[in-house]
Amino acid sequence: MAIRFENTRFDSDLTEFDELARGMAAKFGYTAELGLDARLAELLRLRVAQLDPCSYCLILHTAAAERVGIDAETIAHLPSWRESAVFTDAERAALAYCEGLTTYDLAGFPILHAQLAAHFEATSIAEIAAVVINMNVWTRLKLAEGAVPVPVAGEETSPDRLG
Repeated sequence: MAIRFENTRFDSDLTEFDELARGMAAKFGYTAELGLDARLAELLRLRVAQLDPCSYCLILHTAAAERVGIDAETIAHLPSWRESAVFTDAERAALAYCEGLTTYDLAGFPILHAQLAAHFEATSIAEIAAVVINMNVWTRLKLAEGAVPVPVAGEETSPDRLG
């Protein structure tokens, strides 16, 4: 089934915030060129979408994860990453950091950062933080807009056509 998204509350392009958010997405979103491994970046984006939960982001980033070569089984069990041998130690540290930043784990965050620093250098940590923060902006923006998936008769789903 093909879908499109309909904003049921407001359109963010009514303010300059939309342009700012799009600028962040260009730098740290799923089409951005980062030094960070593309698989890891997409796992982080998808995990934020799952935690917040954002229909728009879940659909968009599931397709983006597939495009960077993440198999359906890995995508399907991302919420249970702690119970999986599929993820590397570095990915596990990044996913824990992602969850701590997204859920605002103030008490646990220093430990999460230290675990991340055991696997990544400062620039990669900064990119990981930026990817997670950017995704948190977008999940909240889509919640505020009331972005709801709506079926479109006679069309195939394409993540590039979502909007």
